[in-house]
Amino acid sequence: MKHPVPAHPIRLIPGLAASHLRHDWILTLCLVVALAAVIAPLLVLMGLKSGTIETLRERLVEDPVYREIRPAHTREFPSEWFEQVARWPGVDFLTPTILPLSSVLQVVHPQTGRSELFDLIPTGPGDPLLLENGARIPGDGQLVLSAEAARRMGVSAGDALQVRVTRTRGTRTEEARETFQVLSVLDARAGSLPRVYAPLDLVVDVEAYKEGYGAPDRGWAGDTPEPFLSFDGAILLLEEPLDPIARTGLIINTGFARLADADRQQSQQRLGVPVPESLTVYDVFTPGSAVTVSNLRAIEQKLRGREAVVLPYVDALPLVDDQGRKMVLAGLSLSPRQARLLQAPVPPWGGFTGRAAPAGELTSVLVPKDHSSDSVQVVSDGANTLTLHLDVVGAGDWQHPVVPVELLGVLRTGTQRALTYRADTGSFEMARGGYRGFRLYAQSIDDVPALAARLQEQGLEFVAQVEAIERIQVLDEGLGRLFWLIALLGISGGTAVLVASLYAAVERLRRDLGVLRLLGLARWHVFFFPVAQGVMIAALGLLAALGGYASLAWAINRTFASELAPGERFCTLPGEQILIAIAATLALAVLASLVAAWRATRIDPAEAIREH
Repeated sequence: MKHPVPAHPIRLIPGLAASHLRHDWILTLCLVVALAAVIAPLLVLMGLKSGTIETLRERLVEDPVYREIRPAHTREFPSEWFEQVARWPGVDFLTPTILPLSSVLQVVHPQTGRSELFDLIPTGPGDPLLLENGARIPGDGQLVLSAEAARRMGVSAGDALQVRVTRTRGTRTEEARETFQVLSVLDARAGSLPRVYAPLDLVVDVEAYKEGYGAPDRGWAGDTPEPFLSFDGAILLLEEPLDPIARTGLIINTGFARLADADRQQSQQRLGVPVPESLTVYDVFTPGSAVTVSNLRAIEQKLRGREAVVLPYVDALPLVDDQGRKMVLAGLSLSPRQARLLQAPVPPWGGFTGRAAPAGELTSVLVPKDHSSDSVQVVSDGANTLTLHLDVVGAGDWQHPVVPVELLGVLRTGTQRALTYRADTGSFEMARGGYRGFRLYAQSIDDVPALAARLQEQGLEFVAQVEAIERIQVLDEGLGRLFWLIALLGISGGTAVLVASLYAAVERLRRDLGVLRLLGLARWHVFFFPVAQGVMIAALGLLAALGGYASLAWAINRTFASELAPGERFCTLPGEQILIAIAATLALAVLASLVAAWRATRIDPAEAIREH
């Protein structure tokens, strides 16, 4: 016959503790109610703090409108600025904007013919204003309307709208049209203004068209943004030297700051041809500033009546060849009269035109006799890297390849402003130099003050809800301190009640615990008896407190339902806070039971014998 295996002593303790709690159920109930009376108000207070603050944050601050930072004044922002700011911590979304006057767009309903003027706002991937207000990011041929814009036009998602862009050039009015699909309509919370949100490419094309330029990709006709020419100075060649008065008068009201005697060897390197000894050579320039075509025309007017030649030059361009080796180009454009005075051949491209066109002539080059290829590749590392293939149109006794000086003027401009070179047409075009504003959204309301401070360090004036955010943060911090003060008082009282109750229970059970010791339980076995009772009482108190909290939270939310939006709660506890409350309560129960557990280990088994 097999005898049952006796249970391990430590496994008997929870059962004995539960049996004792059932036996003294009235006392147990009183302890559970007392503990629930402490925990339930704390849960309700925590729920009110969480619910009210989160409702305020959602309504007033976490709405993307309140996470936005925008400039207060119009100024130019280069592309590099956007790349730098986009890497700042806390930046969720950043996109450039255009001039306010260029952002007014005429929208026409194709069926009803209804026409309205709306603000055109650029958007892009990750725009929180759209994504958090029931809209999607528009692509090519798509628009997103604000709720007010959709109401005025009488359209919804999926409808078509025609966009008209007008401009005035001279005495005539021109117009460009294109039809777009309404991808989404924003919730009313996103703003009350009638606005159209579109990809940045469309917004930039609208601005360019209004400024007189074209948008070839959209079929909108207009001028090509031709790059202007800039130089480092000009070489003056005269048959007779200038007297001091004439030298001083030559730079007045011309934009030049200095006129100095030029070094002939340096002049030959700049022009590509030697300067005859019979000519007097001057160098006119403005230190630290570029020389423009208007400056050259002004000084030519001053030299009228004299046999003189004005030849612009460019120094130290960042040029390399196809092997990555540094390259030096001389710039020379001469008319027949200038060539006779300089005693130099007339280049195939002729004299100085002051323009970056025709581009086909700009990409011509005269090479030294030892050059065998029919082209020269030049790479200019400016604001944009330009790779040019120059067509060889002649060879001669040149120290360096010679190109039209207009080409060097274009490449010098390209070191400061972004240019593009279209190989299919052989033309240079100005790329966008900068934007006139931005839309910036922080990842969280807590990031707005820090981002605002960094923008202020750059001297920018901006519009942001910093004060509203700081008020909410102060309120959140104040409620947090108040909660923990009340919680500390309640926890102290609950812990004291539990410690006293468990200690008293051990004192009442001295004889019973002594008997357990006589039956073979060790001191550390008895140690767990009050610990198990403390955990059980805390668990029952938690259940009762959670039930009371749920009932009271339901009553509070129902009472204030008329003041709350759908999905909002005035009293609510996130799941992680409930788990923290459970863990904290059980941990405190264990700590509170340690005094009683220590007292239980001090009971002498002989006391049970003596009492019997």
